[in-house]
Amino acid sequence: MRAHPTALAWIDPEISTAPDWEAAQIARLARHLGYALTWPVVTRTVPLIDQIRSADIDALVLPAPNHLDALTLNLAMHLVDVETVCPRMSFARWRAIDVGARDARPAPR
Repeated sequence: MRAHPTALAWIDPEISTAPDWEAAQIARLARHLGYALTWPVVTRTVPLIDQIRSADIDALVLPAPNHLDALTLNLAMHLVDVETVCPRMSFARWRAIDVGARDARPAPR
């Protein structure tokens, strides 16, 4: 078990207009939230979702929601919490619903 929660920083190079500024803002937010921040290897061609799975992280920190498409955001939320700098938003990890547990409850009287 890790001593501190970890987060992966993600800046989409095709969308970013000021990557150095966004990197500083991500680092500041991660520090404020108590995450140990890691950065993906830039030269990798591995999809972000696979990087999230292999990194064993608790959160994904982005400069803005538009750095992920809707499908990738949905997939990421099944694995980690997603935090954005501007606007300041938190997307909580999806919870798996155990249908069997819900059906096992006694009926109300």
